[in-house]
Amino acid sequence: MIADVLVVGAGQAGLQLVSSLREGGFSGSVTLVGEEPLPPYQRPPLTKAYLAGQVNENSLFMQEDDFFANHLIRFRSGVKVTSIDRRHRRISLSDGSVLDYGRLVLATGARNRALPQHLGAPMGLLSIRTLSDAQVLRRRMGPDRRLAVIGAGFLGLEAAVIASAAGCAVEVIEIGSHALGRAVSPQLSELFSRYHRSLGIRFRFHTMVESIRRHADESWTLTFDAGADVVVDDILVAIGVTPNTDLAEQAGLDVADGIIVDEWLRTSDPDIYAIGDCSAFPHQADGNRLVRLESVQNAVDQARAVAAHILGNAVRYDEVPLFWSNQAGLRLQIAGVARPTDAAVVRGAPADNSCSVFRFRDDRLVAVESVNRPGDHMQARRLLKAGAPLTPAQAADPGFDLKSLYAPTPVAG
Repeated sequence: MIADVLVVGAGQAGLQLVSSLREGGFSGSVTLVGEEPLPPYQRPPLTKAYLAGQVNENSLFMQEDDFFANHLIRFRSGVKVTSIDRRHRRISLSDGSVLDYGRLVLATGARNRALPQHLGAPMGLLSIRTLSDAQVLRRRMGPDRRLAVIGAGFLGLEAAVIASAAGCAVEVIEIGSHALGRAVSPQLSELFSRYHRSLGIRFRFHTMVESIRRHADESWTLTFDAGADVVVDDILVAIGVTPNTDLAEQAGLDVADGIIVDEWLRTSDPDIYAIGDCSAFPHQADGNRLVRLESVQNAVDQARAVAAHILGNAVRYDEVPLFWSNQAGLRLQIAGVARPTDAAVVRGAPADNSCSVFRFRDDRLVAVESVNRPGDHMQARRLLKAGAPLTPAQAADPGFDLKSLYAPTPVAG
């Protein structure tokens, strides 16, 4: 069977792409292939509202049951793409079937990073990437349970606060020196560490796991390079993700930390695109440095951009990156992408869990991290989109009106 557009990956990016094609009037054949045996569903709630028991499974699914039939989209679920034949424009599936394509879009996402090889892969460790993972973790949480979280990134901390609220004794083990150390400024890292400690969550920074042992009663002992061992009932591994680039590599496409694409989101084969978590694209606001982003906004916007390109309405991809995280009483919103060496200017009151950190590179605003300040976040998005000339001194002045840099000038008379 031939698909004019064939999409591999039925997550946020893949679903948005096929939806945008039909919304834009695309009349060709469209096929969506997903490895999980489920319709496309939202992943962010897995470590937020769903894990906390505030929503059920049905609320996660992004479309009604008849969506694909009504929009003439062929959806193949529960099958894995095993190879791409670029010469014949064909993919092979794990069930032995093949599909031909006119244009191919890789929306293959990412997978959880594995523990170091010397620790092996003990059966029974928890992770959280899929709905099934979240269901297991939700069942394991409860009063008097002991949970170790390896990794102090977004997913690890989101799960930690929910587990703590459910009555678990939670300990977070992090090889680095800070919570969210690779994602936010030192000022916000300290804020989040302090807040989590106030909830009773313990941290072990600068700590490496040397061994993991499981006992007959199904408890675990973690041994560290420094400090006493800890015995827990469950271990959640949340040490980041790796982009799913295997198919692209096997097909001879250019790959680095992600599938490399140009400003139109095309791979080194112009008939193949890559979008979402697996895509490494030139970030125009950072001198076209290749970046790979793990965010719903990026997945959705890239899908819309590729749909526009296929429909003949091409626009270079240049959206302001957006990220967010809910952790109990903290709502973090980030606009833009900062590097660890970027300067940080704080506006607000970190001690009151309400502030924004403006990140500058060579005195140019590149990102804003806001905690419980949605107004600052919306202004940051406009400032970054407009390339507004905000200075560090202006950002530090709470009396300076940020709107003055992007609001239209009133017409006299």
